[in-house]
Amino acid sequence: MTGMAYAVILLPSTSHAMRAEAALKQAGICSKMIPVPRHISSDCGVCVRIDREDREAARAALAAAGIAWEGMHDC
Repeated sequence: MTGMAYAVILLPSTSHAMRAEAALKQAGICSKMIPVPRHISSDCGVCVRIDREDREAARAALAAAGIAWEGMHDC
């Protein structure tokens, strides 16, 4: 990850987040699993952080891998 602005991808479960992280890595997209920021959700859980510039590529990679996700938020 660089020091630039990032986005987070919300997923339905930790296993989905792990699969998403693997699919993004395979697509050459740098990502990191992190706790969901509190300003997005008070639920405990994890999400996947990516650079904002990778949003469209991440959407395509997740769709190609058949991974369901719940939302993408800029942070």
